[in-house]
Amino acid sequence: MKLQIFIMKKLLLLLLCVPLIFSCGGDLEKEITQEMLTNGYTGKGTHIISDLCTYVGEFKDGKKNGEGAEYFFEGTKYVGEFKDDEHHGQGTFTNSSGAKYVGEFKNNRKHGQGTYNWPDGRQYVGEFKNNKLHGEGTYTFPDGTIQKGLFENGTFIGR
Repeated sequence: MKLQIFIMKKLLLLLLCVPLIFSCGGDLEKEITQEMLTNGYTGKGTHIISDLCTYVGEFKDGKKNGEGAEYFFEGTKYVGEFKDDEHHGQGTFTNSSGAKYVGEFKNNRKHGQGTYNWPDGRQYVGEFKNNKLHGEGTYTFPDGTIQKGLFENGTFIGR
């Protein structure tokens, strides 16, 4: 129950903060060039990396830092906190197949408390470490079957 309350609080915080990114007016309309980043740009703006990715958000010393959103050409997106160009802090990652993770990131990896939903209806709520289910968690299958307990390196090991 404590885990669910923690996740709900973090999700609410994220949902309240993300609109702020897009309500900052003209600041985010500023196109950030590679030269600006090389020269240590600090502020808000949009950086388009050819056809690969578009980032909209905050920069510090030429790197993505603070709140932002990253959109990749194939439909994957990340909205949340950045530190030194990496997903770091609270965020939401959705891949092109529709799988979605909401929770904590560390150095571009799912790390900490979070919820992962697969397109086929599976869901995991619990701890992650280095992108893997790791620690206490609850894994729910589409048919309603539940595995609750300890996970290690992506594998359920018991209660």
